[in-house]
Amino acid sequence: MLALSPRQNQILSLARQLGTVIVEDLAERFDVTPQTIRKDLNELCNDRLLARTHGGAMLTSGVQNMAYEARRQISAIEKQAVGQLAAKLIPNNCSLFINIGTTTEEVARALVHHEGLLVITNNIHVATILMHLPHIDVMIVGGLVRRSDGAVLGEQAVDLISQFKVDHAVMGVSAIDDDGALLDFDYREVRAAQAIMQNSRNVILVSDSMKFSRSAPVRMGHLSQVDVFVTDKPPPETIIELCKHQGVQIEIADVGSEIEQEAGHTL
Repeated sequence: MLALSPRQNQILSLARQLGTVIVEDLAERFDVTPQTIRKDLNELCNDRLLARTHGGAMLTSGVQNMAYEARRQISAIEKQAVGQLAAKLIPNNCSLFINIGTTTEEVARALVHHEGLLVITNNIHVATILMHLPHIDVMIVGGLVRRSDGAVLGEQAVDLISQFKVDHAVMGVSAIDDDGALLDFDYREVRAAQAIMQNSRNVILVSDSMKFSRSAPVRMGHLSQVDVFVTDKPPPETIIELCKHQGVQIEIADVGSEIEQEAGHTL
């Protein structure tokens, strides 16, 4: 997938606000032809960011996850900032699980300067990011590799995860419901995520704020099982109250500040 154009990003934002967008309305708003808008919508629908309707498009139903490369493009800067803040919460010389997700991959990228880590993951991309670093040991669980995103799933993965008790878990999620339910799309992925949460002393949930407006059909767990929740914007008030009641620490990434600090560190 190619990077989304500024107009396509704006179309997505409108779809999130309105639920449905209409070709003629978009053509007038952006002062382009209906054919140009249809091309934009076709590309967004091909990547499962939107679903076509008569005369326009709508947000996907929440039954099927969007394509992996498309997920990487959505809220990319916010995910990077969340990843960098979450990495600051992880000390040197500790063990951790990192599960599936484009945001958890950003945490892995931000861990490259850490030392003495043992990282256990069912995410092939996380293993690829960290495996060349001499000061970080990487263990990847066994099992079936999901072609769409490099997730390692199945009973073998769950069995190996259950043999460990680690210091920290870095967890991604597909959607967060108003009642604090953590949701995902694939039952096999959820089984692995549940095992990770059960075998970690400290659970760090990383999520961009778009997950507050998404839906998914499979329950992974609940915010009450999380110790720290790292996101890019203040959550809805119901989530803030729930976290306060359950003792969940909320950390908000300053998107501009986190990215600038990382750039300065790199230089």
